[in-house]
Amino acid sequence: MSNKKLHLVSLGCTKNLVDSEVMLGRLKEYEISDDASSADVIIVNTCGFIDAAKEESINTVLSLHETRKENSILVMSGCLTERYREELQADMPEIDIFTGVGDYEKIDALIASKQSTFSPEVYLATENSGRVITGSNYHAYIKIAEGCNQVCSFCAIPSFKGKLHSRSLSSIIKEVEMLVKEGFYDFSFISQDSSSYGRDMKLADGLIELIKGVESVHGVKSARILYLYPSTTTFALIDAIADSNVFQTYYDMPIQHIDNPMLKTMKRGFGEKKTIELLAYMKSKPDAFLRTSLIAGHPGEGEMSFEKLCDFMKVFEFDRFNTFHYSNEETTSAYTLEQIPQDIIEKRATILGEIAEECTKNSLKSMIGQTITVVIDGESDEHEYLLSARPLRWAVDIDGEVLINDTSDLSVEYGKTYEAKITELAGTQLLATLIKPN
Repeated sequence: MSNKKLHLVSLGCTKNLVDSEVMLGRLKEYEISDDASSADVIIVNTCGFIDAAKEESINTVLSLHETRKENSILVMSGCLTERYREELQADMPEIDIFTGVGDYEKIDALIASKQSTFSPEVYLATENSGRVITGSNYHAYIKIAEGCNQVCSFCAIPSFKGKLHSRSLSSIIKEVEMLVKEGFYDFSFISQDSSSYGRDMKLADGLIELIKGVESVHGVKSARILYLYPSTTTFALIDAIADSNVFQTYYDMPIQHIDNPMLKTMKRGFGEKKTIELLAYMKSKPDAFLRTSLIAGHPGEGEMSFEKLCDFMKVFEFDRFNTFHYSNEETTSAYTLEQIPQDIIEKRATILGEIAEECTKNSLKSMIGQTITVVIDGESDEHEYLLSARPLRWAVDIDGEVLINDTSDLSVEYGKTYEAKITELAGTQLLATLIKPN
């Protein structure tokens, strides 16, 4: 069995990545291969969030089918297959095994029996899942919950992931402890609506409890929480993050819009005034880093509403923000509303993209002269004489990198932390000098 090869593609979000890592853990006897054409088993863990993601998932599967060898097994798993199980099984004879979002830990048995299966329960990894962390020897994502209790007009996720289902605090802490023993020291805690963590278990301040629990684990150097939801984020939670010695003062709260009528149409359950109060409170914290995301062209977004959003984004100056083109999804309440023409959606997304670039640039400029903790990830893709580093405060992959152009003759180890001084901004890239190991 040991010479069998596995090719796995994980699409979509980091929550999907955790599930893909569980599958790798169940298929340890396979040799991981970058070459799909030589693989005995090919798995695509799909994303079914918006049209672009659906298209990418289908195209990926079909192109892998084109190149795969005879008698190999092609598996399609994840959100897209969960959401469109009947249609895909009818329309895609290329696929050998279909499975949704409930059976990641049974993937070995499914492959052995060549059975398609869809569990009624959504799978949520625990400390016993035996997953294989990919892409880093020091950072890991920890999934704290599945599903979502929100009813946002544009989002189909609750329709196929169900209601909020939180992991027990002890399970999360055990997983962190196990990973620390393996040498991991930096963690990103993720779920659909992280600030609601524990509400289904009757925890009043679930995330605050989680912060305290993680702080008690010896060996955790750094952590951050991704995806806070405005109406479930409290001032006490903002304080707990800012006051923590372990958690970065990092606030990732997708606001989607700022105009009251739009927030109402989007069923965000929270108005402009309260959202701005929360954001201002986050921003008032020393060394705070703020990230958000927006939707351009949601039904009902008039010109004045869009201009109001643009004005707010220019003035407030987030450190980073993403803009999603509105995607009309069946099973959502916005699906039947009058749609905004695609060319206007494109235009608005472009305008917001330009504002985002300016915000990022201002955020980077403000770091010149600062001494910060960075982790060295390896040689830079930009140039072999430059090193790619990530400020520990920033989230992996999404917030960018800092280039080290002067190591001060220190011996450099990848995956280790150093103090570095930011010296200049070259174009859109910060340059820094290493000072000492941290």
